Amino acid sequence: MHIEFRHLRTIKAIHDAGSLARAAEQLNITQSALSHQIKGLEDQVGVELFVRRSRPLRLSAAGMRLLRAAERILPEVAALEGEFSALRAGKSGRLHIAIECHACFEWLFPVLESFRKAWPDVDVDIRPGLAFDALPALQKEEVDLVVSSDPENLPGVEFTTLFDYAPVFVASSQHPLAAKPWIEAEDFRGETLITYPVERARLDLFSQLLTPAKVEPAAVRQVELTAVILLLVASNRGVTVLPDWVVREVKYSSDYVTRPLTRTGLTRRLYAATRTDDLAKPYMADLIGMAGEEARRMQAA
Repeated sequence: MHIEFRHLRTIKAIHDAGSLARAAEQLNITQSALSHQIKGLEDQVGVELFVRRSRPLRLSAAGMRLLRAAERILPEVAALEGEFSALRAGKSGRLHIAIECHACFEWLFPVLESFRKAWPDVDVDIRPGLAFDALPALQKEEVDLVVSSDPENLPGVEFTTLFDYAPVFVASSQHPLAAKPWIEAEDFRGETLITYPVERARLDLFSQLLTPAKVEPAAVRQVELTAVILLLVASNRGVTVLPDWVVREVKYSSDYVTRPLTRTGLTRRLYAATRTDDLAKPYMADLIGMAGEEARRMQAA
């Protein structure tokens, strides 16, 4: 037995219309072709699907079973067709994001809230990219976008610039280093450094300043939350280095000082890494644009 979607549509159309003539009109075929289709279907299933000589045309018990199947299956097929149509039009899809920047969660959440409203049919998820190798996962299609400050030359992967930022020194206003106009690597040698729980190679302070200068802080204390880091710094329990967008409010608090790293300051760039083919998806381009705009807004605040 071979039942096709057109058979299910035919059964439902005849049941809804109550006659072959009206059903044929709905299905845009001739009444003769519809009768032939019904005869072929009844030959396949081996039973009559309609009660002959009834007005309006009525389904038999076997026909009713087929109708129930049609009413269950056809809406699912229609929904699936709609999903694929939306995928082709770029209105729906999957956007799983890995973040290699611990502080980026605070910046990205407002972006995702705006994105959710603009693209309600896109499935969004966030994974902390520091817990696994995010870029290989991107190549394997396990994630769809990686927020990273370390671009690599990878086949099939494109790094799109989001924005530039400056890692800045933050200390209590009572700290001796508060008197300096800028902070050098040597200034960290006797300090307790408070950082996110991230390996050193992924921290701008180490990769860009301390490791090249062969400087080791007196102690390193790892803290998960930015608010707790700032609380400890205000209590003069240590110093920290954070992206400038994170400390936008701290700059106006008398409890803290912020200073550039080195006389000229350090500048880093944040990227959105995506598979090259995915850049053509409208929602991907929109998210990247939103992310850059939010970062510029935060830096200007």
